[in-house]
Amino acid sequence: MHIFRKTLAPLALFATLASLVLTAGCSPEPDDENSVINIYSARHYQSDEALYQAFTDATGIEVQRIEGKDDALIERILQEGAATPADLLFTVDAGRLWRAEQAGVFQPVESPLLQQRIPAQLRHPEGKWFGFSSRARIIYYDKERIEPGAITRYEDLADPRWEGEVCIRSGSNIYNLSLMSSMIAAHGLEDAEAWARGVVANFARDPQGGDTDQIRAVAAGECGIALANSYYFARLMTSDDPADRAVVERVGWVFPNQEGRGTHVNVSGAGIVANASNAAGALEFLEFLASPDAQTRFARGNNEYPVVEGAALDNPALERLGSFKADPIDARLYGVHQAEAQRALDRAGWK
Repeated sequence: MHIFRKTLAPLALFATLASLVLTAGCSPEPDDENSVINIYSARHYQSDEALYQAFTDATGIEVQRIEGKDDALIERILQEGAATPADLLFTVDAGRLWRAEQAGVFQPVESPLLQQRIPAQLRHPEGKWFGFSSRARIIYYDKERIEPGAITRYEDLADPRWEGEVCIRSGSNIYNLSLMSSMIAAHGLEDAEAWARGVVANFARDPQGGDTDQIRAVAAGECGIALANSYYFARLMTSDDPADRAVVERVGWVFPNQEGRGTHVNVSGAGIVANASNAAGALEFLEFLASPDAQTRFARGNNEYPVVEGAALDNPALERLGSFKADPIDARLYGVHQAEAQRALDRAGWK
């Protein structure tokens, strides 16, 4: 795998681009520009190395990449303009894909294969981006404090009976923004904001830490209920650390809203950059990500759910979590409602 670097002239970009992480090592760039694709990736998973290598083995196209935070990568592409080396942006959460789309980062793509394999609600209608793996936002509870079945819906998080019991991330976190956007789509802004106020009233502590921290807080008795993405818990399930195993034993889980619209899911996805120099190679990569092999690699390597129907999980942790009904909402709405979701969370006091 080749790693590429590009010198950035504008000094004003330095602070923004300082957060970008270049993977170690550097190889000479190939003579044929069509034999390589350049990926800007906000995915920081070691398992993706195998995904890139499998693509190269299948197509002969080398993958060069820069890793960084989502917003910094989007800004870099915009600043580089027509001179950008990026062929493809690979990121997490439909809300971030929507941000990139709105900024003009992506170009439309026509691919009968992707249209057939990727569910319509998990891709842009003009092919500007596609979701390739999903993660469910699950409710976790302390089995020593909460009866199984006592909480079954996201709406239940605002029930006054759970006062002082809820641990959750910041209201500015993209996962919670997308969940709030889905609540707006399901219930309207007024009711969604009332729900947010109810959740805030039930906080066990001020929002802090990441998803795994919320799960650990439940196991430690700091709170009775938490919300976190499925793949974080699956990591704990597969850990060799006795402390992680103890967390899993203490914590129960539920896929919310199974009697209604279904559990909120979000995607990790990608799109071809508007000024891509190797759009054809980038399209080959997107289509590879929708292949049975790549879909199973998402599950096996990073505990994410495949989005292509019939793809094998090959992951005992995901199988242990169990099957569930996913909310069929159009994932673009996570972005459409993002700004009003943030304002509503701010008004609700969700820090």
